[in-house]
Order: sequence, then C-alpha cells, then structure tokens
Amino acid sequence: MFVGLPGFDRHSDRKVGLMKMPAVGITCYASQGGSGVVATELGLHLSRRGCEVHFISSELPFRLRKYHENIFYHPVEMPHYPVFQHSPYTLSLATTMSEVAERCSLDILHVHYAIPHAASAYLAQKMVGRDSLKVVTTLHGTDITLVGQEPSFFPMTRFLIEQSNAVTAVSDFLKKETIDVFGTGHDIEVIPNFVDARVFQPDDSHPLRTRFAPNGEKLLAHASNFRKVKNVGAIVDVFKEVSRALPCRLLLIGDGPEMVGVRESVAAAGLTEKVEFMGQVDSLEDVLPAADLLLLPSLHESFGLVALEAMACGVVPLATDRGGAGEFIQDGINGFLRDPHDIPGMVAAAVKILSDDQLRQEMAEEARRDAAGDFGISCVVKQYLDLYDRLLAGA
Repeated sequence: MFVGLPGFDRHSDRKVGLMKMPAVGITCYASQGGSGVVATELGLHLSRRGCEVHFISSELPFRLRKYHENIFYHPVEMPHYPVFQHSPYTLSLATTMSEVAERCSLDILHVHYAIPHAASAYLAQKMVGRDSLKVVTTLHGTDITLVGQEPSFFPMTRFLIEQSNAVTAVSDFLKKETIDVFGTGHDIEVIPNFVDARVFQPDDSHPLRTRFAPNGEKLLAHASNFRKVKNVGAIVDVFKEVSRALPCRLLLIGDGPEMVGVRESVAAAGLTEKVEFMGQVDSLEDVLPAADLLLLPSLHESFGLVALEAMACGVVPLATDRGGAGEFIQDGINGFLRDPHDIPGMVAAAVKILSDDQLRQEMAEEARRDAAGDFGISCVVKQYLDLYDRLLAGA
C-alpha cells in the first residue's frame, strides 16, 4: 500500500533550494508511547522541509490519520501459516523495508527502538546490498534499560548498535546507560526529544477546567501507558494526601496493564468522585493545558516526553529524579524532581505549588520558555538533518 499525494512524483530530486533532501524510511511502534510520538512528529516535520518520508510499520501511526504531503505509509503484511507459532514480524518487516528502499530509492532507514526494528533494518540493508542505504537507530529508553538487557536479547542489541551506521539517544542519561551496560565503542549522538510549541500551548480558560473542576479545584494530571515502570501506585498515594490538603481533582490519561490496579486503589481510597479516567487521548495537546500540575513519578524515565509537553502548555511538572528528566527540568525553577519513592516529598511539592498561584504562574512561564527554546522542534529536526547529511556525504 502506498499512501500519499495523488500525482506526487516520488522519484523527484526532492530539492529544497540547492540541497537535495533525503528520502527517509521511518519505522516505529504505532502506539501512543513516547518513541512512536517522537518518530511520527519527526517524520511530519521532515516532510514539511522537503524530505520524502515513508513510514513502514504494522499499523498506521495514530498521528498520521490525516493527509500529509510527502508522507507515505507502507503496511507490513503478516503471514499466517500453521507451522508458525508466532507471526515472524521481524522478518516480514525486513522484507517490506527492503522492498520500499529499492522501489522508492530510500537513502536512510531510521528506526526507533532497537528491538526488533534495528534487526529488521540490518537485514533489509544487507538484502538491498547498497552501501548508500544507511541505518540510523534511535534509542528511546526501555529498549536499552529493560528489553535490551534481557539475556536472550543482550548480544543481539549490542550487535545491532555496533552495526548501525549512526546511533542516537534521547538523553545523556540514556547514552551513558547504553555505553555502561553494553560496553559499546560505537559513537552515540544525543539528540533530545522535542515539542512543537505552536501545538502545545497554554490555555488558562480551557473548557475542560469548567467540566472537571467546576468549583475551581486544582487539576493534577498523569498521562502514560500505565506500565509498572510508570509507578502509577505512587500517583494515587500522592493525590490522596494532596486532596486532604486542598480541593483538587485528578485526570488520568491513557491506558495500560496497571490500570485495573489503579482503579481498585482509587476506589479503596474513596477517591472515585475526584478522579477522571480519560482513556486513550490522541491529541494530548487538547487536554494538558487544563491541568495545573503534571505527575510523573516513574521508577525511571530516559527522557519523559510528556513532562516536556506539559511544560510547553504552561503546566508545572513534578517528575522522577531518576533518568533524563533532570536534563530539562530544573528543580524548583521550572518544575520539581523527586525520588519516585518519596511520597511525602512529592506531596509537599504539589501542595506548595498548588497553594501559591503566583509561584505556580512564575514556574509555568519559566517552564514554557525553556521547553519552547531549548527543546523546540526546529533546532532538534536540524540536528537529525545534519546527521543525515554527514552520513550521506560519507557515502
């Protein structure tokens, strides 16, 4: 399946000014996790700069549901044979990658998340047999800190890092973790996650405030895929104590394996009337601006994209101090950093900011400036384009 602009010449020179823009194949998980969001937004912004972008995945990434010029989607066909206990997705993906690379003259296969996407890209590159086709692997976090450290995946993850033409990590923390754990000598370039400050904007009169906080209560929010690493039990514990100190409500955005336990904890604490379970939300920018405080007490975050998006919306983040969030959150200045097990410390920070509107406004403005300035879309996309240019110049 080839989806794109009718009549668009996919074999054009893709020139912007005098510079030939690359044709990039992007593979990511299509779910609402951070890696998929970053990969999709990167592809969208590359296409606006003149790149021809081909998404190769099992499903259409959820942020591509509208038409976009220069964007093409190639679904991975999954064979079903009785002899297979499980569909060989990695092999099917590699086949589709190689076919798209040859048919559409791709310059780069940019894969997000090492396992299994980098494995498929490596196989596709060998199948195409063209030195000019480069593989860029972007590490996002759990592909290194969890999946990659599984004994059965460890040697493969290290091999794929070494075989990639370029490797990037979304934070200094993740780069260091990758080097320490895998002992790789491969150069890893840090290109952080980013936020489009034109999309994620503050809205003091957001209609959801009236709906969820009709009596002027403060709004706390958490958005994630509700896995164990998100430490979602701590969110309920913190909210229970904060709700005793001041009138407030909690928005839980997303869904995942821990949600059943969260619902039970909320009910057991007698908080059901104060908590809104919003489920999956495709457009987080439509919800985040309604909040006063974002809770992200993860056991670790390689970056913590939702905290950056909250900052761009003028929402103060209260995040874990384990991982990469400290690379853009300055404790007490544009947000708070706390140990994920320090419930009293998180409660104290939340009560402090929610009880002082002037302080909250000052920190929110600082958060917005830092997110839009240092982690804005333009400068980060330029780093990826510079990386592509260096790889292709070497080719």
